[in-house]
Amino acid sequence: MKKLRGICVFMKNGRSSIKRLAYRCWLQCTSIIFRAAGKQTVHFLHIGKTGGTALKEALAKVPGKKYRIITHRHATTLRDVPHGDKVIFFVRDPISRFVSGFYSRQRRGMPRYNFPWSKEEAEAFAYFSTPNQLALALSSSDPAIKEAALEAMQAIRHVNTHYSYWLISREYLLSRRKSILFIGTQENLEEDFEIIKKILELPNNVQLPNDPVKAHRNPPNVDRNLDPEAIANLSEWYAEDHELYKLCLEIREQIISSMWIRKEGQHEETQLFHHWGS
Repeated sequence: MKKLRGICVFMKNGRSSIKRLAYRCWLQCTSIIFRAAGKQTVHFLHIGKTGGTALKEALAKVPGKKYRIITHRHATTLRDVPHGDKVIFFVRDPISRFVSGFYSRQRRGMPRYNFPWSKEEAEAFAYFSTPNQLALALSSSDPAIKEAALEAMQAIRHVNTHYSYWLISREYLLSRRKSILFIGTQENLEEDFEIIKKILELPNNVQLPNDPVKAHRNPPNVDRNLDPEAIANLSEWYAEDHELYKLCLEIREQIISSMWIRKEGQHEETQLFHHWGS
């Protein structure tokens, strides 16, 4: 039975690898085609719980004059983006992302989506009703409670994904620096979207959705409070995420500082991204 299970896992992983390879080939081919037509391909990576659903809603079917915009699902990573193409993605403080991910999965993604819980997620939410409870349990002196917390952190979607899934590593992210057109933050979603509109030369009527369902936002009344011990536990759990997050903020600042924006009354003169051709 164990041998059969191993064969099944191998076959599943093999199919996934073939699908990813085929997807990368498709992206590479379409990139070449659009480059030949004089268009730059810009990829939007959707890192979970960073405002990506709202951004994809706004960017869907927007015709770019110079750019072909591809909005991706969660599975696509920076490694999938062809060299020579540009990429935009958003990040969020890892602890805030944890809280958002917990509540998103607690309501199974509703009302925009309805993704049923896995067996392990159902067990996690039967045990923990708030992110604070789960985070505190990571340092519980009760072995059973601590074990339940560790299992929940591995089971709950969004909670169990790390920035390294999309960005691979610090070294890889730096190696793709020239591919990065912009890094936004969920905390500055609206302001950063206006920057993206300027970069991509999108019309003014392109707007983020106001509807919280379309934006896939958590309800405003959920309990986001975290005790100091909970924050300490999460800081340790997401230590590598914090390092990648800090690097993303550094790259973001470099990009913004390379932009020159000057406003004089109603006149606005804007020069964006001197590194575009680098």
